[in-house]
Amino acid sequence: MRPILAATLGAASAAIVLALAACDRLGTAAAIVPTTSAALSVAAPSGQGRQPAAAAVLSGAPETTAAVLQRPVAAQHRAAVPQAPVAVGSRFAGRSREVVNPDNATMVLLYQDLAGLKPPMEEWVEKDGRVQFAAPPEKAARREAVRAELEAASAAVQGIGRIRLSIDNAGLSDYDPANGEFTVQALSPSSELGFAALGRKVVTRFANGDTVQFWAVPPAQAQAVRDRIRSRPVALDVVLRIIDVQPGPSGGAIVTHVESYALRASDGTTLARIP
Repeated sequence: MRPILAATLGAASAAIVLALAACDRLGTAAAIVPTTSAALSVAAPSGQGRQPAAAAVLSGAPETTAAVLQRPVAAQHRAAVPQAPVAVGSRFAGRSREVVNPDNATMVLLYQDLAGLKPPMEEWVEKDGRVQFAAPPEKAARREAVRAELEAASAAVQGIGRIRLSIDNAGLSDYDPANGEFTVQALSPSSELGFAALGRKVVTRFANGDTVQFWAVPPAQAQAVRDRIRSRPVALDVVLRIIDVQPGPSGGAIVTHVESYALRASDGTTLARIP
């Protein structure tokens, strides 16, 4: 903690303790300690590399001065600032099914289902090559067959809330010694996975890519990782929780939260599992 900040917090703590002591004598301590919440932000100490942002909330019922003074100052601050929980995927929390390495058509149908859009079955049936190029006597039967396939595929995506994908190239960067990490560029916020079928295009984006893209590795182990990679592509197995959809022309985006992923060397061995 920097000297100025430490001095400020020390002065503030002393002022609060004096105020509480005075109010205990007057019997009004509860009246001046509100139960409303106040947000505090904590900066990472310098020289420790990239740190995740930290936030805390000050809340709860007031305590007596005696109870406060019986704890060390550091413990007083820790007890007063519990970390707020973070909810992920509440919009689609009820969707518990998982799809593994879906094809393009499945992803388009999944987007239609997530967005609450009715699939244009007749349009898709008429544009199917099996119907377009069928001999006239066979068109009716082909239409029925293609329609049945599409309806079954559309029903199969209902309830899917998690996607498991295997990606050939994770786009692993070279080691960054300043921050002690590799970057998994395939999971960066600007990256997206595209799926095109049935005249639609759907992309998958990563809402928490700004944090999960970094793979922290101690400097002493970085060279060993480089030796295993040997400038070859690193494969990525990732589990995505669907949290939102963003409509677009002729398709849209499925927004996901990266729950976990594994990096694999070209020989199939696992480099890391995160988390």
